[in-house]
Amino acid sequence: MSGSTGAGPVPARPGFAIIALWLGVLAVSTGAIFARMADAPALVIATGRMVIASLVLLPLIGLRHRTAIRGLSVRHLALAGVAGTFLALHFATWISSLSYTSIANSVLLVNTVPVWVALAGPLVGLDRLDRRGWIAVTLAFAGAAVVSAPSVSLEGDGLLGNLLAVAGAVAMAAYLLCGRALRARLDLVPYIMLAYGVAAIILLLATLAAGLPLLGHGTATYLALVAMALIPQLIGHSTYNWSLKALPATAVSISLLGEAVFASLWGWLFFAEGLPPSTLAGGALVLAGIVLAQTSLDRTRHAGAGQA
Repeated sequence: MSGSTGAGPVPARPGFAIIALWLGVLAVSTGAIFARMADAPALVIATGRMVIASLVLLPLIGLRHRTAIRGLSVRHLALAGVAGTFLALHFATWISSLSYTSIANSVLLVNTVPVWVALAGPLVGLDRLDRRGWIAVTLAFAGAAVVSAPSVSLEGDGLLGNLLAVAGAVAMAAYLLCGRALRARLDLVPYIMLAYGVAAIILLLATLAAGLPLLGHGTATYLALVAMALIPQLIGHSTYNWSLKALPATAVSISLLGEAVFASLWGWLFFAEGLPPSTLAGGALVLAGIVLAQTSLDRTRHAGAGQA
């Protein structure tokens, strides 16, 4: 697939995957809102989200996918475990960042994922960017920087929030690269069962080790956790994972930056967080980068059809 945004073959009809990816981005963008609504420590919120999502998926093991999971090689099981570990780290750091910085700033920094995917992908034999892909990454990252600049702080809680959000981005990049490698060989449901389950166990153990209470929180908090598990996790993140079989990890990760645009709007609607002109201008750059990445995939598809 010479000159493409990724290392694997682009499907003949990626249009449906791109539409589904946009719906996934919209679903995931609600996560920051629900996290703010939950009145609990960040680690408890992350744990609740993943445990509830895993429990919803658990019955499917007995119904359809037990044989598929039992037939996995040790290597695939280990890679799914690594993916789950990075997913747990992503949620622990990102949700923590929301306590120290604005939704817009946190979501934009945590979605610098395409930069890390673009840098790490070639090192692990996945998703080598062409010139258009790098332009798309640059546009999207520039948009994120424009939006974040007014609220970036280099000291105190602001700096801590920024660092936690960036750590969440690096962890998500590693998670996506693991998913890209596994989704070529493993169906969606068995993969997310393993990845989400490992993340849930790690977060639960971390919460217990920290002595944080899982019970005794208000009804509104538990409703927010259920909403996080169902909408941004099972709908949003699962859509990301589904699209990884059809689209390169770089294209998926660039699309994730759209979450920052939607999350900024939710922050404005629900928490009266400001939307200065820089946020609108940066959002336009982010969306331009996403569209460029996706049209690059379409160009690659037509080029491949012409060579067939």
